[in-house]
Amino acid sequence: MTQKPKDAAAAGEKGLRQDQVVAYLRRHPDFLTEHSELLDHLLASEDRRGEGVVDLQSFMIEKLRRETTRLKKRQADLLATSRANMTSQMRVHAAALALLEARSFENLIEAVTTDLAVHMDVDVVVLCVESSDEAPVKTVSGIYMIEPGEVDRQLGAGRNIVLSRKHPELPEIYGAGAALVQSEALLRLRPSPDVPTGMLALGSRYEGRFDPYQGTELLGFLGRTLEHCIRTWLGLTFKGG
Repeated sequence: MTQKPKDAAAAGEKGLRQDQVVAYLRRHPDFLTEHSELLDHLLASEDRRGEGVVDLQSFMIEKLRRETTRLKKRQADLLATSRANMTSQMRVHAAALALLEARSFENLIEAVTTDLAVHMDVDVVVLCVESSDEAPVKTVSGIYMIEPGEVDRQLGAGRNIVLSRKHPELPEIYGAGAALVQSEALLRLRPSPDVPTGMLALGSRYEGRFDPYQGTELLGFLGRTLEHCIRTWLGLTFKGG
C-alpha cells in the first residue's frame, strides 16, 4: 500500500488541506504575529534550507524591521507635533501677557501692532476696525479702517478665525509688508455690541505658518484676551453668548 507524504498525512489527520491552510492565513494576516510561538516550528534552520524551502525567518525579520521603522517615524512625528504645539502655546501666552500689561488704550494698540509680531513670530500684525456707516473709511494711528461688513466677507458669517494663504483681496492692510506675506491668520474681534466689529490680521512670510488644518484654540484665546483688554480700556459693556 502506498504511504501518503508526511505533510499530506498530517493535514489529513485534522481534515485540512494545504490550500485551506493557505487561504486561512491569507484571510488572517496577523495570525503568526498573534501566535509567534508557532514560528519555532515553522522556521527552517540554515542546514535544512534547500530547494523548495521558504525562508520565513528572513521574511519575518524584514517585516519586523519595516514595522519598527514605521513606528519610529510615527513617534518622531508625534514628538515634533508636541514640540510645535508647546512652542505655539508659549508664544500665545507671552502675547496675551503683553496685552494684559498695557497701561493705557494707546499702549494696548502699540502692543498689538509691535509686540505681537515678536511674540507670535510673524512679520506683520494689523488691527482692523469696520467704519460706521456714517464715518468715512480712513486709517488712524495703529488701526486700519475697513468697509462695513468686510469682516464677514473675509471670514464668513459666523466664523471667528480663518487660517489660509494671503487673501489677494486685502493686500492693502499690510502696507509695505504686503509682498512679504505668504500666509495669514484672520481673527474676528467683537469686544462689545456698542462698537463696530474688528479683525486682527497676522501675516507671515512662510507659506506653511498658517494653514486651514491647524487648530485655532490658542488663537481664539488670544482674540478673546484682546477683546477683554479693549473693553477694559474703553469702558465697554459685555454681553456674553
